[in-house]
Formats: sequence, structure tokens, C-alpha cells
Amino acid sequence: MTSDRPTAVVTGASAGIGEATARRLAAEGFHVVLGARRVDRLHGIASEINGTALQLDVTDPASVTAFCDQIPDARVLVNNAGGAKGLESVVDADEEHWRWMWEANVLGTLRVTKALLPKLIASGDGHVVTVTSIAAVEVYDGGAGYTSAKHAESAMHRTLRGEHLGQPVRFTEVLPGMVETEFSLVRFAGDADRAAGVYQGLTPLTADDVADVIAFAVTRPSHVNLDSIVLKPRAQASATRAHRG
Repeated sequence: MTSDRPTAVVTGASAGIGEATARRLAAEGFHVVLGARRVDRLHGIASEINGTALQLDVTDPASVTAFCDQIPDARVLVNNAGGAKGLESVVDADEEHWRWMWEANVLGTLRVTKALLPKLIASGDGHVVTVTSIAAVEVYDGGAGYTSAKHAESAMHRTLRGEHLGQPVRFTEVLPGMVETEFSLVRFAGDADRAAGVYQGLTPLTADDVADVIAFAVTRPSHVNLDSIVLKPRAQASATRAHRG
């Protein structure tokens, strides 16, 4: 894997925010390494943006190791892989759903960051972007599994900011509100009607909206660190409050 362009690594890059971010960073001049479980989808995207597609399951330590070992150097890491499953109350919690959410959102981000951070620092101008959610700062009924995982992921990311103070690496947390991607489809186990209802009556963010923000953050001058960026649709005030026409 050789390129005269700086390398940006994007996890969860087979669709949604990850795919949009990969495309946008390629347009900004990065060689993008795309990682996801659905490697067949990655190859098509990678060929369009002259990037590199590598299979990655962040819930599997061996997969993370194999993925990161194929990346000799990196300037940017976008931790985007993750998601939600279910919307049960705590008393009805499905432990398998919780286990997957913590593996994907928390331990997955930990594994990839831990493996690539030395390479990011060695670049002399590294940048870690972690895509969390407004669920990292809010809670809502039925969402404890996801909100707790996102709170933990956020805490880990913010801790890194202090632990590496003075080193040539920046840390940016991006916290989107309602974004119309496959997120709700996964949460509701493929129930398309229920997923569509989440965005009914308002205009949600798009994956491209979030990718624009990520690209803006990583293209600021090296001395500028955008610590956290919260973005929501105009019609959304919080995780539980939105205006629907």
C-alpha cells in the first residue's frame, strides 16, 4: 500500500456516514483505507475513489489486528463503525443486544485506535475523529444500551485528548443527531417501515452532512483542534424533542 497522498482510515465505510466520509476525504486529497465487514461493497467504493478496501469487523480482535497490520502509516483515523440494536426498556433488556453495542461502539473503537495511534503520532500530524452521537450526552427511554455505550465511547475519546497532550495528534468527537442512514434499519432488525417512521415529518441530516463536518475538522491548520462538534437537523432540539410537520 503505497501512495503519495496522506492516508485516512475510515471504519464502517461500506455505507452511510462511513461511505460518505471516505468519498469526501478522497476528494480532499487523502488515500482512503476503507474498513467494514461487507468487503464486497467496499471494493466498489474503493475503486471509485482510488482507495484501498480491507475487511474489518471491529468486534473481532483478530480482524482488527489483521486490518491494522496492513496499514503501514496513517494521518487520519475516523472511528465510525458501531450502531444500535433494539429499543427495549432496561427491565426488558436483551443482553445480547447490549453486548454487541458495547463491543461495536466501545471496544471496537478502543481496538482500532489503540492499534493505529502510534502510526498516527509517527505521521507528525495525526488526527483521530470519533463519531459518537447526541446519545453520548443524552439519555432516552428504551435507549439505555446504546446511550450507555456511546457515553462510554465518548469518555474514552475525551480521555485520549488529555493523555496525548503535547504530542502531534488531534482528537475530534462528532456527535450527530438524526441522520437518515441504515442506522434505524439495523436498530429495528430490518423493519423498513418502522425505520422510516423515525424520520417522518422532518428533514433529517444526510450522511454527506456529517462527512462535510468531518472533512472540515481534519483540514483545519495543525494547531487547531475542534474538540467536539454537535450537529442536528434544524427540526431537532434533542434526542427526544423534534418538530414534525
